[in-house]
Amino acid sequence: MRFGGYPLSFRLPGRVAELRNRLSRARYFRGHGVHSPFVYDIVREVFMRDGLLPGDRTVYEALTAAGISRRRAVQLQNLAIHCGYGSFGLNRADAELCVATRDLSRAKTLALVRAAAEAGHTLAVMSPYDGHVRQALCAQIVAQHRSTTVDNRGYLLIFNNHLPKQHFRI
Repeated sequence: MRFGGYPLSFRLPGRVAELRNRLSRARYFRGHGVHSPFVYDIVREVFMRDGLLPGDRTVYEALTAAGISRRRAVQLQNLAIHCGYGSFGLNRADAELCVATRDLSRAKTLALVRAAAEAGHTLAVMSPYDGHVRQALCAQIVAQHRSTTVDNRGYLLIFNNHLPKQHFRI
């Protein structure tokens, strides 16, 4: 059977997976169902904000120059301001807030995750849903991580602090 130019069998599994993904995130919509005050504040003060918070714009400018979308750059800049991070690193782990772009290989991304964990820094892995290989990589990172992780579709936040092991899909 054909619907819209493609056989229905090709589109149905993707639609079912998309529906499952959306339903699994429904309880965290707008912060409802998040039982961590820290993550709830991030949802309300970072993810739900369209504009930049007052303060330094270093993270925003570096991310937009690297090709990250404006929306994600605003969110990560607001995260840096909200959490009080003093330094920022793009594809390196020597800063309080580290960002791993899509361009890094699997081995380099895993090395960056390890280095950030050892240093106690927060890491944002960009584009966690760009293909099955990237999804498997992010699932492996979440499974092996000992603290809180937050997945908001655009990036995976990995906190290396005193928080308990929890995973939020927002």
